[in-house]
Amino acid sequence: MKAHHDQHFLIDAKARDRIADIVPVKGKIVLEIGPGNGALTEALLSRGATVNTVELDRDLCAQLEESFSEEIAAGRLTVTHGDASRCILPPFSIVVSNLPYSVSSKITFRLLDTGFETAVLMYQSEFADRMVAPAGTKDCGRLSIMVQTYAAVRQCFMLSPNCFSPKPQVHSTVVCLRTRPPIFPICDRKRYADVVRALFVHRRKTVRNCLKGSKGLLDPVWTSRILSALPEEILKSRPEELYLEDFATIANIS
Repeated sequence: MKAHHDQHFLIDAKARDRIADIVPVKGKIVLEIGPGNGALTEALLSRGATVNTVELDRDLCAQLEESFSEEIAAGRLTVTHGDASRCILPPFSIVVSNLPYSVSSKITFRLLDTGFETAVLMYQSEFADRMVAPAGTKDCGRLSIMVQTYAAVRQCFMLSPNCFSPKPQVHSTVVCLRTRPPIFPICDRKRYADVVRALFVHRRKTVRNCLKGSKGLLDPVWTSRILSALPEEILKSRPEELYLEDFATIANIS
């Protein structure tokens, strides 16, 4: 099969099995985004999962439907043609996917909004490193704050370009996310997400200046209130210096 839409097909059988074995999938409904040639799909089905796939490429959808016709007829597999960053997602409780690099961020944020039990996702290694960067460090950003607010995240293992066809120019890392309630209560998830986004648009500026320049992202009346309510210690900090509690404190001001 030819790769399309930034896809690199997993061809290493050992790597495929390691991914499929990270979490038990027997009896679970698993979402697989970008199944490509179906290598991981086959591994998940063989472990007793019901797999709902979303694939952007029509030709690949047709090939999957042909290759897995028996599983589709038995109700153990569905193939949805669509863009997983925006289309209606089929039912699922677990996600296991080799995500196309170009949409990793969009899909990750969408999955966090949608909700899941556990997600095993493959990313470009640099992206995975940003995801686990602790709050309050120079490497943290919108991605790491949003992921760590709603999930426990761990890097499982790295894969070399030789595990894929065609070979990517970078290494890949498999990450496991397990959702949990926020450590610090959040009154409004959307406002929290908007605050985090607004602060990291200009991450090198102070919180005060980020909030002042948040036109179009935050309500200006509300922004004026939080600028008056926040302690100077937070206002003069940069977003990368804040901790999860600080982001919750800002977003929870009414």
